[in-house]
Amino acid sequence: MTVDSIEHEFKRKVTERIRLVPEGIDRFRVLTPFRFDDGDHLAVVLKREGNRWLLSDEGHTYMHLTYDIDERDLQRGTRQKVITGALEAFSVQDREGELVLTIPDAAYGDALYSFLQALLKVTDVTFLARETVRSLFMEDFRAFMEEHVPAPRRAFDWHDPSFDRRGLYTVDCRINGMARPLFVYALPSDDKARDATIALHEFERWNIEHRSLGIFEDQESINRKVLARFTDVVDKAYSSLESNRERIAQYLSEMVGD
Repeated sequence: MTVDSIEHEFKRKVTERIRLVPEGIDRFRVLTPFRFDDGDHLAVVLKREGNRWLLSDEGHTYMHLTYDIDERDLQRGTRQKVITGALEAFSVQDREGELVLTIPDAAYGDALYSFLQALLKVTDVTFLARETVRSLFMEDFRAFMEEHVPAPRRAFDWHDPSFDRRGLYTVDCRINGMARPLFVYALPSDDKARDATIALHEFERWNIEHRSLGIFEDQESINRKVLARFTDVVDKAYSSLESNRERIAQYLSEMVGD
């Protein structure tokens, strides 16, 4: 197909507001009206590789998402599921950060439509609701603990079977194997911080030997009175998981080795 016929096919299958701009031998920039939420356009290139033509974002989509989301968060939890689902639905490949779609049987228009749909679905990770983000934080917390604490030494959602048979006062992750176990709390919200405060008071009342650690999603977002009450009962706390990963990992290593 000629360049003009390819551009015509793009316009017919997607939108009239598409242009092909040559950028060298067998390489064209595909200009579309589709944008990220901040107004930047999606990046799409039509290029030849060997004897095949493909569409590529040349790594721009992930790069743009990392302006607001940590790169590691795109590779785990709910965000990873959203991205993987979008790519699989439209047969788009992830080549170490470059998203590509090989054009089958000269179906240029259909391929561009699918590729743009995939990119737009991938950008949906920026629109996750606050509760979903909190869920992501809990997933990140769990993944972090699994990475840094051996399986035999940890128990998620633990409660004391003697004093609390109904499981009203849970610990997000109990690290055992020491003289005093470490009770670790993940704290994405005021409510979670209040619950942790109440639980730690109960453990104190029951004379349960322990040390405690609180890991906030964002300590600055916690109500000052809620934070003050929590800091009265917790042994150690970190203001956020994301900005303290190395410090927390080192602390856990010391505790597990104690």
